[in-house]
Amino acid sequence: MADGAVGPGNIVLICVDQWRGDALSVAGHPVVRTPHLDALARSGTRFTSAYSATPTCTPARAALFTGQSQERHGRVGYRDGVPFHRAHPVTLAGELSRAGYQTQAIGKMHVYPERSRAGFDDVRLHDGYLHHARRRGANGPAPADDYLTWLHRQDGQAAADYTETGLNCNSVVARPWDKAEHLHPTNWVVSESLDWLDRRDPTVPFFLYMSFHRPHPPYDPPSWAFEQYLAAEPTEPVVGDWTGDLEAFRTDGVHDAFVGRMDPVTHHRARAGYYGHMAHIDVQINRFLEALGEHGLARDTTIVFVSDHGEMMGDHDLYRKGFPYQGSAGIPMLISSPRHPGGVVRDEVVELRDIMPTLLDLAGAPVPDSVDGRSLVPLLEPDSAPPWREVLHGEHTLLKQSLQWLTDGRRKYVWLSGEGLEQFFDLVEDPQETRNLAADPTRAGEVAIWRARLVEALTDREEGYVLDGGLVPGRTPITEFAWVRDLIG
Repeated sequence: MADGAVGPGNIVLICVDQWRGDALSVAGHPVVRTPHLDALARSGTRFTSAYSATPTCTPARAALFTGQSQERHGRVGYRDGVPFHRAHPVTLAGELSRAGYQTQAIGKMHVYPERSRAGFDDVRLHDGYLHHARRRGANGPAPADDYLTWLHRQDGQAAADYTETGLNCNSVVARPWDKAEHLHPTNWVVSESLDWLDRRDPTVPFFLYMSFHRPHPPYDPPSWAFEQYLAAEPTEPVVGDWTGDLEAFRTDGVHDAFVGRMDPVTHHRARAGYYGHMAHIDVQINRFLEALGEHGLARDTTIVFVSDHGEMMGDHDLYRKGFPYQGSAGIPMLISSPRHPGGVVRDEVVELRDIMPTLLDLAGAPVPDSVDGRSLVPLLEPDSAPPWREVLHGEHTLLKQSLQWLTDGRRKYVWLSGEGLEQFFDLVEDPQETRNLAADPTRAGEVAIWRARLVEALTDREEGYVLDGGLVPGRTPITEFAWVRDLIG
């Protein structure tokens, strides 16, 4: 719709993959510079306590697309091959389509089958390297990937692939992109989005899902982006007094380890690749926003920026995601709505499940009963104080156990189901979670309250984590509930 138009506005949901919540210069990060995302934050609302309750790709997207908690969408670990259309029939895109929106997804979906549209009118797909997709069929690698087909045509070689650098999709090994910058998948998402803006139906509002595979590995940003952070001063990762809790899983120096310490050079290069991706995405988002203004759409379009989960990047000798700690579970969340003021900062605990009801609310569309997230629209006003959730429950199966956690944004309680280890952090005094207070006698009362909350959350779970009112360690963890497993067959 054009500037000044009356009716439901357009919506652009920008999702990035594996971007930590603290990695914005507007959030005070000491190294990362994100001037265009900073401007977006200042034009709307920035949520400082935003989380991904199940912080890996597939369960996080289930929450984003359905507006549901893990207790309802049933995905409590990473698992490919779950038929998305059967497990999650009611989606954000489907409901906006019902409300009269033209809907388009461009970039990463990470659903199964890969060409499932999850309610969108159309999908232009680049999921990155999905092992599940690359191993199936006899027609060559990743036959469903639109970016790969496009790259073949641009490169002039039928065998062209985004894997040619030899980098691993979950590795800390980093090097610059080896092709022209316009061939990078980050650029492709924006180029395809701009092309779609030219081709959309101008008579109806639109919902565009721009989904970047990066800053997820491989760490291969363009040279300019990589080198600016390679030249930055090396820093030591934050290490807490509790890292021995995961000592049994330590594999120091292994390039794709979850738990382990990397040598300083490898870590510094990984950080440069990770932050370099952020710098690259930042300028490409600005490229898109400039074009949105050229189309006369900027003042009638809500922009949302969010990540599916974060990245530990060496904190506490941990890498990758799936962990309950801030680097993994904390995410950026920015909402810039033309109908709401800018410069708003909120500290309420919000989660990916809240995006669907928020966007339906902004579109004037009904929120289905299947949704248990909450609309964030009341929080877009600086002086509003609506009743809000007291505690968020998150979890993820990782390291042969379930990593359970609760937070209110000021405290965090963690329970490692393997041996029943407890952790308790004061996020106000210790935002980097360096001091485990679970055994502090002065905190015993607090810890007992939080333990009881987790007992309540896990009572009657099929794993049997609760017995006789107490937490039971050593139970076999699952990656999805039984009803989801039945769909897989």
